[in-house]
Amino acid sequence: MAKRDYYEILEVLKDASLADIKKAYRKQALRYHPDKNPGDAAAEEKFKEAAEAYEVLSNEQKRARYDQFGHAGVSGAGNGFGAGGMTIEDIFAHFGDIFGGSFGGFGGFGSSRRGSGRRVNKGSNLRVKVKLTLAEIATGVEKKIKVTKYVTCKTCGGTGAADSSSYSDCSTCRGTGQVTRISNTFLGQVQTSSTCPSCGGEGKVITKKCNNCYGEGIVKDQEIISIQIPAGVAEGMQMTVSGKGNAARRGGINGDLLVLISEEEHPELLRDGNDLFYSLYLSITEASLGTQTEIPTIDGKVKIKIEPGTQPGKILRLRGKGLPDVNGYGKGDILVNINVWIPKILSKEEKRILSKLSESENFIPKPDKSDRNFFERMRSYFE
Repeated sequence: MAKRDYYEILEVLKDASLADIKKAYRKQALRYHPDKNPGDAAAEEKFKEAAEAYEVLSNEQKRARYDQFGHAGVSGAGNGFGAGGMTIEDIFAHFGDIFGGSFGGFGGFGSSRRGSGRRVNKGSNLRVKVKLTLAEIATGVEKKIKVTKYVTCKTCGGTGAADSSSYSDCSTCRGTGQVTRISNTFLGQVQTSSTCPSCGGEGKVITKKCNNCYGEGIVKDQEIISIQIPAGVAEGMQMTVSGKGNAARRGGINGDLLVLISEEEHPELLRDGNDLFYSLYLSITEASLGTQTEIPTIDGKVKIKIEPGTQPGKILRLRGKGLPDVNGYGKGDILVNINVWIPKILSKEEKRILSKLSESENFIPKPDKSDRNFFERMRSYFE
């Protein structure tokens, strides 16, 4: 099922400011909040959908890529929030700060099960470059790449502890996960609460660390990641595969995998957007008499007809033989630029024949209207 437009999801215009986007997301999140719609799967999906839209549109770089390339520019297939890339808990941890409060700030919703404002770690992002041929770009392709990254420790399950008994209450917060400070101001005493800096809001500290990850909860390892690259991508485009970056220390949200697209140069075709260019060289006789010849396309060679009297510089257009648009708006063309090859070395007989032909009226250059139009355009350009 195709994803909905992010601006449509948040009900904002494409030139909306960051403040407008933030306000619109808060409105959607409150409307579809799971605690406000218990057991409503559709509302939960819309809650995730709004979070995904906000995650992209609130980021200047991601928003620019989305505006240029659509969904293909900001996510790998099947890795968005709505497709299981992040849980409801992850969304609260990721965006809860825009609402204020320590429980996600939704006017009290979810305070009984959101916990105590635990600080959630975020794994770092990874960046890889994927090189594609024009044939792969034309159809889209699945690439499997091996990356070295931090993954969750299998020995301790990412907790960093040797076993379930290797914990004790944090001495700083006394197991509450929060610290309270009282300060004196000219208005009187002010009490503030914040996440405990010693235990990160967990209320417990590790007394015996895992022997495999030494308490970090993550270890270096290799992983083969499958990336679905859509048709029509271009050099320099960046895709984001959510949750496939480095794992976070002692639980939390994985980083993202940033995939930079690189194009392999085609030996015969030159790309310009969705169009492809090909230079076709004809002999003097082929251009004069006309001929049939083959030119390369992405799908193989095709035959084209050259009309008699074809002039150098003429452009032949093969519609729909170019590359597909990354957003699905049709295909480009192949543009064939005609060049006439003039031999540099001639035999005596060849010179004699050409000299004879040059006496014919048909071999005297006769500029046509298009040449005159070109001259007029060039003259106005230099004036």
